Amino acid sequence: MAKHEGELTSVLDTEKTMEKKNDRAQTKRNFHPFILGSILPVVLILSWEVFSRLGVFPAYQLPTPTTILGTIREMVEDGTLWGHIGITTYRVFVGFVLGTIAAVILGSLVGFYKKAEHLFDPLIQAFRSIPSLAWVPLFILWMGIGEPSKVTMIAVGVFFPVYLNVVSGIVGVDRKLIEVGQMYGLKPLQLVRRVILPASLPSFLVGLRSGLGLGWMFVVAAELMGASQGLGYLLVLGQNTLSPETIIASIILFAITGKLTDWILKTIETRTLHWQDGFVKS
Repeated sequence: MAKHEGELTSVLDTEKTMEKKNDRAQTKRNFHPFILGSILPVVLILSWEVFSRLGVFPAYQLPTPTTILGTIREMVEDGTLWGHIGITTYRVFVGFVLGTIAAVILGSLVGFYKKAEHLFDPLIQAFRSIPSLAWVPLFILWMGIGEPSKVTMIAVGVFFPVYLNVVSGIVGVDRKLIEVGQMYGLKPLQLVRRVILPASLPSFLVGLRSGLGLGWMFVVAAELMGASQGLGYLLVLGQNTLSPETIIASIILFAITGKLTDWILKTIETRTLHWQDGFVKS
């Protein structure tokens, strides 16, 4: 009896040891991309600091990273930083949601029905060619300089990449998959839910990430429309006060916040498409 208990204890200890090793290996795999991704930014920042201190880059044009960090720290201490980040993120989020909803509705119609494509797509493609800043005076004239004009501006930027990827995803579904579904007697709604939507999901998720990226670009133009708060407002403030450290601090905050939101969408994309048997990078 004691012998069996000893063997069981040994087996359990071995399993625990293997679990710990697997956990450490998984942690190492997760941390490895972070280390690689940090190498280039760290090298650029250190080089920037050195060259700025040596006078290669004039301070009135390109302040040192430590000066810019000092500017960000001052905004943290006086409590204004989180307000600027919060209102900009809120505008991007609301515009992203509204633009995505409109893109999914119109993209689905155009993707499924040829008459809808002939009716809507030419006008949408014409609007897509209009530069973002061209909308600014029109939205100010229509909606003033309040939040509706800013959110609408961002929604316009989000709409086009999401729309294009929704249409492309639906049109690109393999016809054989649809034929197999019809052979199994799937009704039109079942065919959409069980075949077309899963097959077009990768393209849709790529469109969401592209739309979010354009949303962050359009928010700058949106916050030029009389904003008194936000990261875009900091850009204007830095320009008017001849403060390059404020301008660059705003740009860096845009990059960090945009990267975090894209990381969230990328995580959702990875988990949603875990079933894909795609190319594995070496």
